[in-house]
Amino acid sequence: MDWSALFLSLRLAGWTVVILLPVSILMGRFLAHNRFRGKGVLEALIILPLVLPPTVLGFYLLVAFGRSSPIGQIWQDIFGQQLVFSFQGLVVASVIFNLPFAIQPAQRGFEGVAPEVREAAACCGLSPLRSLWKVELPLAWPGLMTAMVLTFAHTLGEFGIVLMVGGAIPGETKTIAISIYDSVQGFDDRGAAMMSAVLVAISLFAIAVTYALSARVGRRLS
Repeated sequence: MDWSALFLSLRLAGWTVVILLPVSILMGRFLAHNRFRGKGVLEALIILPLVLPPTVLGFYLLVAFGRSSPIGQIWQDIFGQQLVFSFQGLVVASVIFNLPFAIQPAQRGFEGVAPEVREAAACCGLSPLRSLWKVELPLAWPGLMTAMVLTFAHTLGEFGIVLMVGGAIPGETKTIAISIYDSVQGFDDRGAAMMSAVLVAISLFAIAVTYALSARVGRRLS
């Protein structure tokens, strides 16, 4: 069992969730309550990482984060290290790749908040920020929780993006998914089986939580 790879994967998933939580709230609420020209294009761009092969998206991110790119040069100048083949690069890539998993369930959660509820909150003198905190978030939290659970579980099992952007540097970019692959390549079936079982258990738990929350949202909207 490669504990270092597991802990690194948990760390990567944790940072991805922390960064995407406010993004999912802001973007999910904005898309749920606004109609504007180009909304379909924006939603298509958000869902694009979901339908693109991970290696394709990983290649474009590798090019975008490389030393010869503006982003890579700026990062190098500010932090003194390259963005690709680093844990920070993995976090940025993971955030981009998980946008559809974080934003879409949050959007559905905010769409379940009736306009009358928000209007009543405004009539009671609540500011938009207090209305979001006191009224909308408690009603939309099942969608937000679903988004964060899916994001966390998906990050743990991601392979293509991690390999393309981060490589397999032990303690830096070698996640548990890559460690499983390396174990299979090295004929360590027992180690691969143990790590695979851990990912299966986490995935089953995430699916159970997601279905439970989805059922609760359905009962609330019916």
